[in-house]
Amino acid sequence: MDILQEIVAHKLEELAAMRAKKPSLREALLHSDTGIIAEFKRRSPSKGWIKEEGLASVIPLSYQENGAAALSILTDKQYFGGHDRFITEARASGVTIPVLYKNFVVDELQLYEALLCGASAVLLIAACLSKQECKTLLQKAHALGLEVLLEMHSEPELEYAELEPDLCGINNRHLGSFVTDVETSYQLAERLPREAVKVSESGISKPETVCELREAGFRGFLIGETFMKTPEPGTALRQFVEAVRQNCKSQISKS
Repeated sequence: MDILQEIVAHKLEELAAMRAKKPSLREALLHSDTGIIAEFKRRSPSKGWIKEEGLASVIPLSYQENGAAALSILTDKQYFGGHDRFITEARASGVTIPVLYKNFVVDELQLYEALLCGASAVLLIAACLSKQECKTLLQKAHALGLEVLLEMHSEPELEYAELEPDLCGINNRHLGSFVTDVETSYQLAERLPREAVKVSESGISKPETVCELREAGFRGFLIGETFMKTPEPGTALRQFVEAVRQNCKSQISKS
């Protein structure tokens, strides 16, 4: 084998690895006793820097080691201090659980970026897309082997659930005003299809809230600032997980 043949053979191996089945976010939540999606979030538009010094090579792996069912990693640069390489760095550090590519996806090019950096799933936000645009991106994501968490935050957006995403998210934070109210999840949950894997996002800071949301039918809980604002996010997650297991024994036993 000459050097060109060797290079091409190796390139085919790389492509095969890229196309290989990713760890499933949906299955991880269905089989988790807590369903916590721990988020690596260094900054927010409303609060500024939360943990500017936070390292993607450290915190996501710590989340995995301390009980996260899955991870969400912000990749938006301008408003959230994120980067695609954060997912790559997390994977290189040893992260093997599902990773959500958290960004404002409006073009299929971003789906390729998610695939290349090692994400398992992508976030699509109903408020950012027409229903047809969302359908097109969802189908393309699936063609690339990526799952879709479709985020809604108002009653009119619930019709997007007809597109049958892998997971249905309810964002408790209004994306225009950034006002957060967990009641949004309770109000909208029963309007979603019964078979949907429901994820509550934002504003969850107490283990008791997770228990109540599980009772309302949610299986995933995306939590970021609650952990990231502490000196040791992984330790904060472990303590939270332990409290959830202690407080939610009845709901967990039914799962």
